[in-house]
Amino acid sequence: MPSKGKVSISKDTGETHRYPPHDQELNDIENSRFQVAKVGVDGGEDDGVGEDTVNQYQYTWNLKSLGQLTREALPKYDNYRDLMSVHAAPRPTLDDLHNATFHEKPSKKEEDETVLKGKVIKFGWLEGVLMRCLLNIWGVMLFLRLSWVVGQAGVLEGFLLITLANLVTFITAFSMSAVSTNGLIKGGGIYYMISRSLGPEFGAAIGLMFTVANSIAVALYIVGFCESLNSLLQRNGYEGIIDGDVNDIRIVGVVVLVLILVLAFVGMDWVTRTQMFLLVVLIAAQLDYIVGNIIGPKSDEEKAEGFVGFDWETLKVNWYADYRTGIDGDNSKQDFFSVFGVFFPAVTGIVAGANLSGDLKDPASAIPKGTLLAITITYVSYIGYAIMMGASVIREANGDVSDFNLGNYTQCMSTDDNVEVNNCAFGLLNDSQVMALVSGWWPLIYGGCFAATLSSAIASLVGAPRVLQALAKDRLYPSIHFFEKGYGANNDPVRGYILVFLVSLGCLLIAKLNAIAPLLSNFFLAAYCLINFSVFHASITKSPGWRPSFKYYNAWVSLCGSILCIAVMFLMSWITALITVAISVFLYLYVSYRGPDVNWGSSTQAQSYNSALKSVQELNQVEEHVKNYRPQILIFSGMPSSRPPLIDFGYLLVKNVSLMICAQVVKGHYNQRVRNSLQRQAYSWLNKHKKKGFYTLIEDNSYERGCHSIMQTAGLGRLKPNMVLLGYKADWTKADTNTGIELKDYFGVIHEALDMHLAVAILRLPEGLDYSDVIEEEDQLRSQQLLDVKKELGIPRNQSESQLSQDGNSSESSSTPPSPKLDRLASAQKVFEGQSVKRKRSRKTSGSCTYMGHGGTALPRQVLVNVTQFQRKQKKGTIDVWWLYDDGGLTILLPYILTTRSQFTGCQLRIFTLSSRKDELGREQRNMAALLAKFRIEYSDVIIIPDITKKAKEVTKKEFETFIEPFKGEETEDGTFITDAELLTLREKTNRHLRMRELLQQHSIDSTFVVITLPVPRRGTVSAPLYMAWLEMMTKGMPPILLVRGNQTSVLTFYS
Repeated sequence: MPSKGKVSISKDTGETHRYPPHDQELNDIENSRFQVAKVGVDGGEDDGVGEDTVNQYQYTWNLKSLGQLTREALPKYDNYRDLMSVHAAPRPTLDDLHNATFHEKPSKKEEDETVLKGKVIKFGWLEGVLMRCLLNIWGVMLFLRLSWVVGQAGVLEGFLLITLANLVTFITAFSMSAVSTNGLIKGGGIYYMISRSLGPEFGAAIGLMFTVANSIAVALYIVGFCESLNSLLQRNGYEGIIDGDVNDIRIVGVVVLVLILVLAFVGMDWVTRTQMFLLVVLIAAQLDYIVGNIIGPKSDEEKAEGFVGFDWETLKVNWYADYRTGIDGDNSKQDFFSVFGVFFPAVTGIVAGANLSGDLKDPASAIPKGTLLAITITYVSYIGYAIMMGASVIREANGDVSDFNLGNYTQCMSTDDNVEVNNCAFGLLNDSQVMALVSGWWPLIYGGCFAATLSSAIASLVGAPRVLQALAKDRLYPSIHFFEKGYGANNDPVRGYILVFLVSLGCLLIAKLNAIAPLLSNFFLAAYCLINFSVFHASITKSPGWRPSFKYYNAWVSLCGSILCIAVMFLMSWITALITVAISVFLYLYVSYRGPDVNWGSSTQAQSYNSALKSVQELNQVEEHVKNYRPQILIFSGMPSSRPPLIDFGYLLVKNVSLMICAQVVKGHYNQRVRNSLQRQAYSWLNKHKKKGFYTLIEDNSYERGCHSIMQTAGLGRLKPNMVLLGYKADWTKADTNTGIELKDYFGVIHEALDMHLAVAILRLPEGLDYSDVIEEEDQLRSQQLLDVKKELGIPRNQSESQLSQDGNSSESSSTPPSPKLDRLASAQKVFEGQSVKRKRSRKTSGSCTYMGHGGTALPRQVLVNVTQFQRKQKKGTIDVWWLYDDGGLTILLPYILTTRSQFTGCQLRIFTLSSRKDELGREQRNMAALLAKFRIEYSDVIIIPDITKKAKEVTKKEFETFIEPFKGEETEDGTFITDAELLTLREKTNRHLRMRELLQQHSIDSTFVVITLPVPRRGTVSAPLYMAWLEMMTKGMPPILLVRGNQTSVLTFYS
């Protein structure tokens, strides 16, 4: 026996619970893994052992850890992983902690995970981002077009042009750095950033465009390589393969493109090695150019070709712009922005590192560091080289040494058959190989040009398929998932390589560098615009989830960057810009129309919340006006799938322009997971059937109290229900005459609604409204079934609702549980474990196709007709409106709204009203017609009923007696019986309702739809069964009928 004041703990291997709770340890010893001998324990803390307890007890700590003392989970990385990750660690749910439920920790199953064999290559910021960005930015434009830019724009405007281009990329890089440090960045680069920041619509549009842009870029860089190669061959006296021009570029270009594709197939490791070598060559070529500038011209031939060495006069001549025609057969006059369009691709390599985000060790750190440093280095180099060119090379020279010696080598224009001909083939404007001319050793410049063009082409061909692969994995476009499959340890997108190869091949056939460059510039500017806008949008929405670790950004600077990108697009070429914008808008609208089932926590979602909140707050400041009245309906439908016709009718009244809330009262206590499951099922049904509304659930053993609570709490501010819609209780005569609880609750709901000054409407259909026992919706479990399953299975551990929304590709918070068709218990198990069944989404389904019987069987045709009654066009006829008493005009407004819907376009209103005097029928009819005219409500006829007080027929009275006979009895406090005194007191009122039945049978038995003023049950005067007998008499055997009572406040006005 242990001594007093000590607790000895010994292991018991007979139990299998992994993490027993602390209260079970102390109180339910036999269920624990450990035996605890408790001596002199007066009390203890709920979680673990407090300071006083430690003084009283001595624990054998080597046998028990903190994880065995408490159910709580310590904060750790795995708790916040994506739920689809096999490393995700579910924390205990609130039910586990609060309700002391306990279940085995679920085993982690690696589903849909393909084990890729081979060596996984991950890069740091130096080789993964900086090197790739430098190789892309120091591209073909540096060697082949920078001299032309300086020749056209001059040194001053060339400096402004380069600065403007780099200003766009600098702002974009800062924005990209903010986005890339706001959470874990996966593969897909710029597409992943934009889609997760702005949403799938923007992401899908820019992702596809960016893939195309990079595919075009491959062709651009290869054309640059071929131009440089042609120049080299011609310099050495080789005339070319065919014509030494366009066709040679096409032939050599195809060969180079195939070789690059083969290199991509070999793998990223060899791509990186190749690019490292090319970077060394590229840097060496630039050093060669700088050395050549310092040395100066080495012969008269170089001087004759325009290289005069550093000269102040040359700098002054080249300082200002001298825009002329283009090159490569482009005879159009150039300007600042046309030259900018040609040059801008030189700086677009800033996303080369971001495109490979999935191959980086730490994208959040590598992308900002590598990209910003690369932009800084290349900007300084471009400015330096432009100044060197402007100071050492003249604009035009004919290359003739004799003319140079005579001093007229710059005279280029001559006349041939009265046509001016430019005889100068050298200088900044005419020679694309100025850097080779100036260099100390020209072959190294060609090597640098080859390295720049090939490295850029490789980077684009490797990057574009990865963007396409990420886009395909999200399945935002139909059939694009073909490109999501990867091969090898690095998940290389081989299929994407082939597609990009084909697109590049098509662009390669253009073989004109200046023709391809502006098109490419527009696509890149569109992408940069959205990157900047995503930062601005995320910042102004002030979402708590926007917490980038990169702090050196500003929302308004990012907005300026977006505007600058758009402005430059249109200034370069407004036609190309319009085409780019049109393509973006089309792709955005297409993806938006498809409605991708993703939940990425984008700033667009945050803005939706902000906009909705602001609108509700502004609405709260607006005084209600009768002209703006619209029915905001609270439908006591239960689960929406149980009463489809009631939901359909309510939706006809609101039709996307008013509020509709479906309410359900359930008996018993449900834990939060069951409530969440019911809520997901309800919203899934509403979305599937294209009904825009809300769903609310309340637990109460009393239906009346539950409805009362919902009526009190539903809505927000002025956005709250002003009308209650009920289904008619057709089985009221079967109510228990001893207790009458169901009947009394139903009657009480009407009282509660009227007490709260809510309008009341009751819909009755000849075939009834409740189809819960006939229809089985896919992925639906009824509340009672869920409750039964909960009791039988005990609800296994599951992730919290907040965690469920973390997974982007299959958001559990918006999906529905698996179908309960075959085995409800097994299906419910999957529901609570968060498993889901992926089904092919059907975009266009008719209303009847969405309803199935139990076990997936087809429903009888008549049942389908009844269920979809208000989804179809109604037969041509009349909507009879029995406006018996003035309730504020709701009785006339609702049928008018129905006539504006396509289902009732063939129906006209026929108005019935009462008159107290037979000798004034004509005047009453004219007054009613005038009133309707002022309300601007069209009608086919107005009928005045003069004899409502006439005695009802005996047959009608006998029918009424059959309804009330089972409920006759002595007076009770709860009003569940009809007394003789009550019948005597209300005999005149009863007679009017019986007379109404006769009139309805006489005039409206063949109408399409009937609307009648609902009689108000005076509290304490009429009992529930008597009131229901009145309604039964008026509605039995009638076409679809709606009983309506407004709240005695005007909802119509004839004032403007």
